Amino acid sequence: MRAEKDSVVSFHYSVRDAVDAAAEPFDDSRKRGEPMLALLGHGQLVPGVEKALTGREPGEKFEVDIAPEDAYGERQEGLLQRVPKKYFQNAQRLKPGMTTVLQTKDGGQRLVTVHKVGMSSIDVDHNHPLAGKTLHFDIEVTDVRAAAPEELQHGHAHPGDGHAHG
Repeated sequence: MRAEKDSVVSFHYSVRDAVDAAAEPFDDSRKRGEPMLALLGHGQLVPGVEKALTGREPGEKFEVDIAPEDAYGERQEGLLQRVPKKYFQNAQRLKPGMTTVLQTKDGGQRLVTVHKVGMSSIDVDHNHPLAGKTLHFDIEVTDVRAAAPEELQHGHAHPGDGHAHG
């Protein structure tokens, strides 16, 4: 079966900066021991990866470079914010360049990059850490199957045959 909208694709991947071929990968699914599982056409993947997977079959291995506009977008100026340390669970361990989760006022969480650490506050960058980067993906498709009705209803893939909500 070929990967298409409303199909579930399992794939291993590694992603690194496309400009710096010697750079360590930002992420590698093999290090976690399990392939990524995604329901195509439902916004689970960056657009460039979804497009690259469409039409692929199990066993295919390929490489693709994805521009910022098809990945995490361009960096946006003005997304720096000074936040009181009380909103961070691990404020004492944070250093510039690290990513951390910010507790928002409404009880949610947001991934941010530490820009500067002060005495009582931390300056954070709300851009995605990979924003503005052209990304190089190495991908191996391990499985493609039709989505179960429950997966289509929920808008995401479920492990196994798609019937259990895990």
